[in-house]
Amino acid sequence: MTPFSKLGKSTIAAWAAALLLASLPFGGAHGQAALTKVTFGTDWLAEAEHGGFYQALAAGIYKKHGLDVTIRQGGPNLNILQNVAAGVVDFQMTQEPFFLFSNVKENIPVEALGAFFQKSARVLMTHPGQGNDTLEQLKGKPVLISASARNGFWLWLKGKYGYTDDQIRPYNFNSAPFLADKKAAQQGLLTSEPYSVEKEGGFKPHVLLLADFGYQDYNNLVIAQSKLVRERPQVVQAFIDASIEGWYSYLYGDPKPGNELILKENKDMTPDLIASAIALTKQYGLADSGDTLTLGIGAMTEAKWQAIFDSAASTGLFPANLEWKKAFTTAFVNKKHGIDLKK
Repeated sequence: MTPFSKLGKSTIAAWAAALLLASLPFGGAHGQAALTKVTFGTDWLAEAEHGGFYQALAAGIYKKHGLDVTIRQGGPNLNILQNVAAGVVDFQMTQEPFFLFSNVKENIPVEALGAFFQKSARVLMTHPGQGNDTLEQLKGKPVLISASARNGFWLWLKGKYGYTDDQIRPYNFNSAPFLADKKAAQQGLLTSEPYSVEKEGGFKPHVLLLADFGYQDYNNLVIAQSKLVRERPQVVQAFIDASIEGWYSYLYGDPKPGNELILKENKDMTPDLIASAIALTKQYGLADSGDTLTLGIGAMTEAKWQAIFDSAASTGLFPANLEWKKAFTTAFVNKKHGIDLKK
């Protein structure tokens, strides 16, 4: 080995620079080094419900945190678990905590990193004046739901209200069958399907927000393989922090950058639907309410997770001794990050 004293000044300087760079977080000094490539999968086509993530991309917030993020849109045939398990995406959005409890039960190492909606926007819609105004009244009647819903809120409806699988009618994200059958109910999101049905059908559907009936839930959960969480915590923290900032910017700043990107990515989206969804997200406190008011957007607490699990376990969906804490980690949220951006 060459004695340190015999090295040239240029070599010493190069070593010093290399050591300094190695000591910095990924992305290098002030983001000057190559950005870390990350792929994030949404659960559906680009829409306002994903607004904070698109805002973070369009406004350069991910880049500021050393990330080169690609958002991969979901759709009706999305297999979330396969996307994550096969490494198609680094991070994935999902709507259902029950899905994560099922993963724990099957020893699948995937966990939630942050909840960007604090309560469920899930609804069932019915035709007015048909005597289907409560969840109890829908027992035994046809309900249009997606394939993924069978392992989500449908399990809760079965456990609490006695719904049965023979009620299920396939929902392929086209409301035409619902509009044609006045006796049917259809799943949806508060911020989306009721608006579309009113536009297409010319009437206001009766909307049953599941959260109003005790459905304990987190939505817009960002999940990842446990291996990524364990081996690349800096990347995880950067993605969560940037996403949090994106949501504050989208809800309380100028959402134009995110909206323009959403409209570019999803040709079927309209400015009116985006505006309606943003207004409802704020009105119902979907993204910013409860724990987020003191802990910051994306917050998750063990107490809320326990309430969600207890609700599921009480209806027999999961064994009471399930190691449900493996479904999530709070290591990357609850730090009040970005809360000062709220205006």
